[in-house]
Amino acid sequence: MYRSSRRVSCQLDYIKNMRPARVPSASRSLNPFIVCFVVIAVVVILALIIGLLVYFFAFDQKSYFYHSSFKILNVEYSDELSSPVTQKYRNFCGRIESMISKTFRESNLRNQFVRAHVAKLRQSGSDVIADIVMKFKFTRKNNGASMKSRIESVLQQILNNSGSLAINPSTEITSITDQDAVNILTQECGARPDLITLSEERIIGGTQAEEGDWPWQVSLQWNNLHHCGGVLISSTWILTAAHCFRSYSDPRRWTATFGISTTSPKQRIGVRTILIHNNYEPDTHENDIALVRLDREVTFDKNIHTVCLPVANQNIPPGSTAYVTGWGSRKYSGPTVAHLEQARVNIISHNVCNAPTSYNGAVLSGMLCAGVSQGGVDACQGDSGGPLVQEDSRQLWFLVGIVSWGYQCGLPDKPGVYTRVPAYRDWITQQTGI
Repeated sequence: MYRSSRRVSCQLDYIKNMRPARVPSASRSLNPFIVCFVVIAVVVILALIIGLLVYFFAFDQKSYFYHSSFKILNVEYSDELSSPVTQKYRNFCGRIESMISKTFRESNLRNQFVRAHVAKLRQSGSDVIADIVMKFKFTRKNNGASMKSRIESVLQQILNNSGSLAINPSTEITSITDQDAVNILTQECGARPDLITLSEERIIGGTQAEEGDWPWQVSLQWNNLHHCGGVLISSTWILTAAHCFRSYSDPRRWTATFGISTTSPKQRIGVRTILIHNNYEPDTHENDIALVRLDREVTFDKNIHTVCLPVANQNIPPGSTAYVTGWGSRKYSGPTVAHLEQARVNIISHNVCNAPTSYNGAVLSGMLCAGVSQGGVDACQGDSGGPLVQEDSRQLWFLVGIVSWGYQCGLPDKPGVYTRVPAYRDWITQQTGI
């Protein structure tokens, strides 16, 4: 009996031990390759959707330009409204541009509106007419013509934001091409590419300039070799430094070239006349200013046009930012360069510039200092006659100085000294009518 019961017990243990192992449910354990495939597929689909949305909202858009004119009935036209560098002109145009922007930002076209710019103020009897260029961006399914009525409808609300300005309610607009916009805006002085395209970007980076960055820059060449810089102030006149012509006075051997390269210019034009200030003093650098008249007109385009001239009482605050450009040497007594370069500097007060450790009283009232206190950023040989410019609140650039003299280049406490252009504004008008 003992053996028999023991056998039964062993058999029961054997049967228990022979139970099949628990198999995981298929619903709780997926094949890792399938999981990976599903994840990748979901990511790809999401990426495609996001890409299409980005393309639709950003890249599938086209810029459209429109032109309109507003008559301002309660503002009397004056000489101050004839020059874009006067404070009255800036303030008045700024009010109009803000009024248009506010109207569109509060409308159903807020996402399509980019910018408005007053290209010109002109006289109509005693009233003022503002010629305005506006930029919008629409998806390609909305062509410019179809949006014209929507824009006109929004402009009907302009009176709600006009404040104290009495505006003629006529708000008819004209669709213009990109090239039309360029043609209108390049007739205005001081426009760089960001303004010509009505972009909000104002970035100037690096030392080398891009084509069209400084469209008023001129290379004055003696026997077809770069000698001095110059500044285009009209289709036939260039402003530069008198000392450029001390030993080189024959206009027939001078040419003016335009574009960022002195070796491959966009335009080359001969010189007819050189006018040096009658009271130029080489020893003191006083009245270091001259005018060059070309023998034919410059053809303006987006890369070649004029800078704005300042008014005679133009305020140039110490510490404010300015830019100097030219093909001069990168170091004292070094060779000039073939590609236009740019440098950011700060305006320095007369008191600081005339300190004993600086120029010790040699900087006269018709001069202007600009540089950086630690040195290293400066105009140099070959930059003479070139422009020192500043930007105003409306992204227009105006001329404040002409590269004149300095002790070597880029030394601490020895900044560049420039002819102060506002001091010679009346002289420029007497000689050129500009």
